[in-house]
Amino acid sequence: QVQLVESGGGLVQAGDSLRLSCAASGRTSPNFYMGWFRQAPGREREFVAGIAWSGDNIRLAEFAKGRITISNSNAMRTVDLQMTNLKPEDTAVYSCAAAFAIATQPYAYIYWGQGTQVTVSS
Repeated sequence: QVQLVESGGGLVQAGDSLRLSCAASGRTSPNFYMGWFRQAPGREREFVAGIAWSGDNIRLAEFAKGRITISNSNAMRTVDLQMTNLKPEDTAVYSCAAAFAIATQPYAYIYWGQGTQVTVSS
């Protein structure tokens, strides 16, 4: 079994930065592709960014380019999401997930964390 635990969410103001972290434990695999997704109330879950366990094959959603970066630490088994210049429309529950292939669609991901709330006030 694999456990994913997100942290770092909170209430911030527009223009602020926030760093989310996903800690993986259990039967993790070097073949994992790690993704961050978000879901706002009344909206479908959407892909934010992804990175291979090796640190390559980074994918970013169009809205994330220029504002969001993803990184990982194999030693710590963490995947971080650095978000800058946050906007009210970034308000959502952010979740990390693990898949066995490069993917941007939620259905491809096997393991999911519980999510962390990010609220951006105007």
